[in-house]
Amino acid sequence: MRRPTDTEALQQALSAALGSREPVGSPAQLGLRDGVFTAFDPAALERPTLVGGAALYTPASPAPTAHTVDELLRRAEALGVPQILVPHVRRTDDARALRAAGFVPVAAGAECVVRLTGDVDELLRARVGGARQRALRRSHDSAARDLTWERIRLSELGGAPWARDAFVELHRRRSERHGAGHNPYSAEALDALAGGALADRTEMLVRRRGDSVVQVALTARSHNGRGLYHLTQAIDPDDPAASGDLHATALYGIYLDARRSGLHWVHLGPGEARDKRPLGADLFVPLDHWLRADGLADREEAPRDPGLSRFAAQPVTTVPVPGPARGRLQPRFDTVDLSGNTNPFLGTASLYPHLDTVELADTYLSTISELPGHGSTGALTADHLLFSSGSVDGVMLLLAALASPGESVCVTPPTFPLYAHFARLLRLPLVEVPLRGDDLSELDTERILAADPRVTILCDPNNPVGTRLDPAQVLAVVTGTRGLVVIDEAYVEFSEKPSYARLVAEHDNLIVLRTLSKAWGLAGARCGIALAQPGIIDALRRVQVPFGFTDASQSAVRDRLTNARRVLASIRHIRAERDRMARILAEHPVVERVFPSEANFLLVRLHKHERVMEQLHQAGIVVADVGFLIPGTCRISIGNRRANDALLAALSAAV
Repeated sequence: MRRPTDTEALQQALSAALGSREPVGSPAQLGLRDGVFTAFDPAALERPTLVGGAALYTPASPAPTAHTVDELLRRAEALGVPQILVPHVRRTDDARALRAAGFVPVAAGAECVVRLTGDVDELLRARVGGARQRALRRSHDSAARDLTWERIRLSELGGAPWARDAFVELHRRRSERHGAGHNPYSAEALDALAGGALADRTEMLVRRRGDSVVQVALTARSHNGRGLYHLTQAIDPDDPAASGDLHATALYGIYLDARRSGLHWVHLGPGEARDKRPLGADLFVPLDHWLRADGLADREEAPRDPGLSRFAAQPVTTVPVPGPARGRLQPRFDTVDLSGNTNPFLGTASLYPHLDTVELADTYLSTISELPGHGSTGALTADHLLFSSGSVDGVMLLLAALASPGESVCVTPPTFPLYAHFARLLRLPLVEVPLRGDDLSELDTERILAADPRVTILCDPNNPVGTRLDPAQVLAVVTGTRGLVVIDEAYVEFSEKPSYARLVAEHDNLIVLRTLSKAWGLAGARCGIALAQPGIIDALRRVQVPFGFTDASQSAVRDRLTNARRVLASIRHIRAERDRMARILAEHPVVERVFPSEANFLLVRLHKHERVMEQLHQAGIVVADVGFLIPGTCRISIGNRRANDALLAALSAAV
């Protein structure tokens, strides 16, 4: 709730709950007993504190302007209150006025949002798993049979005194059970909300069995009309129905109702991602409490701007990040956005994609850290990552952002042909230093370094060969060159050897490209990833088209990353099938050689190459003819058992 009138309504409710004309109470009384303030001064817990912003109710508080901060300081002085607290401020907001006035930030979890991007059951199945989704559906259907579910607009609560009394009583009992210092939903607070600016947009939800109230909740429609704030829930713990997960069941019902009403999100309030993900949340905006008190010193320095990379091309140094992307860290789900010049009457497809991908970047990094060979990626943060429209788009971005006409690009054939293609399009001289060795896995490091290229692009595992490069040779190029080294790891998940992502934080000239098209099975989502030091990411962002990573792609990526178990199982299956096919093909009479592979494909040199390729074509089987790169060869992707056996049968027919 970002509107001043909404903030004032919540402050009035807090004042009523505290029994005062002003929202003043100690952090302990306000229920802030989690130890975050005692790290500064234990006495801070007991001091009278003026609460600004949206009080301690679930919506985040907008970061106050310098004028608002001055007003808070004057109010505190007039009241004789030694401390001021502005709770739940988005870390993405501009908090310079708070910091300048001596406020200190204290981490306060994240603002958690469920984005309703499609059918509720489908999105929950993707986000929390099929078993959890089915359990919620069964619990919801069971509750609908046993309990009534009534909705009462808060402005009409006077006509339902029984609901008001039950709401207050269940919240009183909840506060006692949790040892809270005060009940934010006392009778006085509820009456203040019912008489305030939020009353017409707020509904009380009541579940009861006969005349007995089992559960109550409060939701408020956002001022932009696009979403719903879930403010609170309380359950009668003595009722038999409370033995199930009524809290999650009620949320499931709220999601269904919100979706049917054409709403696009449900706000679950502040919390931790690990707790809210199982409820379907997919957007997490970090929050801070800001506290001002005598004797407090800010222990955290403001984030230091790393500056643009020394490798940025000269034109890139003269331009900023494109306009829309400059505000990428500002969530817009709860704003009235009149900046995009789009058609407001044709649904969510008329909205531009979300640009704040920090949470998704963190999710990606935490997910890959669990993969074999990725255990040392913990030094990477969202600042080290850029999402692109596929890793091929990442190649074009980095060449445009980091190389100027006349500066050379080194490639190591046989390799992915689009590296050279993009270099030629950008009029960058091309240096080819072929791979060596029987398995085409050795770099000619002396020739690469002698060429002194601006950018060296390595593919590892290599496409189309499938082999891994010698790590010592790769590191020799990274440390020996004056230019940049790009390592395309599109297939690294299929390898048991380490990723080079672990080295990104140590070398300012290293870029690692990844994709979710291969092992992660999201080729249609077009999601590439560039991992590099923040100064390079900044340069890439200045070249990138701001809205290339669509909301649909972001949703698909998030769902796949948070359900990685299925992906890992499929990777194991592909490896096993790859090894089976390699053994069979190695003994097949039309095959001259099968190259070793640590990817999800096999490079095969054929006897009578053209005849075999024609036979496969006639059989309706498509493989990649890479004879123009490596004479007499084709690249065979590993399919399922049926597809692989069909290939083997077609090859036998070609004998």
